Amino acid sequence: MILPFGLLLAAMAVAPGVWPAWWARHYPKVAFGLGAVTAAYYIFALQAFERVVDVGHEYFSFIVLLGSLFVVAGGIHLHLKGQATPGLNTLFLFLGAILANVLGTTGASLLLIRPWIRMNKDRVTAHHIVFFIFIVSNVGGCLTPVGDPPLFLGYLKGIPFWWVAAHCWPMWAVAVAFLLGLFYLVDRLNYCRAPRQTRLELAGARKQWPCQGLGSLAWLLVILGAVFVNHPLFLREALMAAAAAASYFTTSKSVHEANHFDFHPIQQVAILFAGIFATMMPALDWLQTHAGQLANPSPAFFYWTSGSLSCLLDNAPTYLGSLSAIFGRFVAPETVDQVQALIQSHGAAGPHEGPIWRTFQALQQHHAAALAAGMAGPDEIKVAFLLANNDFNAYLVAISLGAVFFGAITYIGNGPNFMVKAIADHQKIHTPGFLGFIFKYALPCMAPLLLLIWLLFLRRWIGPGNA
Repeated sequence: MILPFGLLLAAMAVAPGVWPAWWARHYPKVAFGLGAVTAAYYIFALQAFERVVDVGHEYFSFIVLLGSLFVVAGGIHLHLKGQATPGLNTLFLFLGAILANVLGTTGASLLLIRPWIRMNKDRVTAHHIVFFIFIVSNVGGCLTPVGDPPLFLGYLKGIPFWWVAAHCWPMWAVAVAFLLGLFYLVDRLNYCRAPRQTRLELAGARKQWPCQGLGSLAWLLVILGAVFVNHPLFLREALMAAAAAASYFTTSKSVHEANHFDFHPIQQVAILFAGIFATMMPALDWLQTHAGQLANPSPAFFYWTSGSLSCLLDNAPTYLGSLSAIFGRFVAPETVDQVQALIQSHGAAGPHEGPIWRTFQALQQHHAAALAAGMAGPDEIKVAFLLANNDFNAYLVAISLGAVFFGAITYIGNGPNFMVKAIADHQKIHTPGFLGFIFKYALPCMAPLLLLIWLLFLRRWIGPGNA
């Protein structure tokens, strides 16, 4: 039953390049058809209707956040002039890396890619698009659940909102600094090759960063505030959808036209991810069931495996698969049962020490409202167990870094990558093909960075049982 998942991902990787016209017409049939096969198997053969409902809820939360950020970003128009010098380009990408944690990599990419192309129109080339994908569409969004879809899925599973920022900011700082430094060198060489008159015009051009649609920033704050709303059910999504609708209807038509805004990109993402979320259920369940057979894997093992899979697959389901594997390897079912018994007794049952008690305390710290309402589910308990035992924190860091950073290596590694390429292609900007992106840019630029992150931060963590 993992076959539909593999078929869908293979179709997403191959069909747009080999049969573009056919894929443009029939991708909804492929995604929904394969998803329906898996969902029918779970509902009718396994009688696991609740499992399908849980996945449906995760998908709904995921796509509402993505769609809301997409709509709000489409209501803000930046028109930049005279900013094509290497230093100011580097500053722009740094600000994009920060903004990716607020608008999400999708929202920031869609908001900034067109101004980025306009401000470099006199010398724009492939490296401008590639490094934009590296920094704004991927690595930059590593600090918050809003930043990148895998981290939001982790948040839905119970990882606290600011936990990733608190544990991953050193890696983020090193990665962003490395890529910005490399971009500056490449862009400086490109700038020096431009005719002297062009360089003088660029350096002397009046610096303007006018912005239209600032009213949409208020709706953005509503969306960010809604991320913290966990109860009652669907209130978070309702607030996000209402904010997106308000932004859309209060944005002037001229702003949408200037951004070439339409719903086709988010429609395509919503359809494809509906198929991905449905078909990935057997893969995730298999990983969790068989992860116990892994012989004391280290955090570095999950960094490289989750990252390698994120190159070939979309990084959101890869993250979930890795998290399921960690659950299956380190969190025994009886542990969940014992914590649930402790919850039901309001902390009275069992000894007030040991990993079970520390897990209960972690739930009190991070999920007090859900605990008080008796709504702390198995996933929240498993995450709390990992958070409460310091030896396991490194595993969550490893899969977060692996999913987010490695997603930059291919066009299919992360949703915004293809969107940015499509916008650049539409504006007749030269972009490398699928293999050219990997071998000419991603591997030479990203592979040294990924190795550096492992050497500096992950190699020293060997994991429990391996000491």
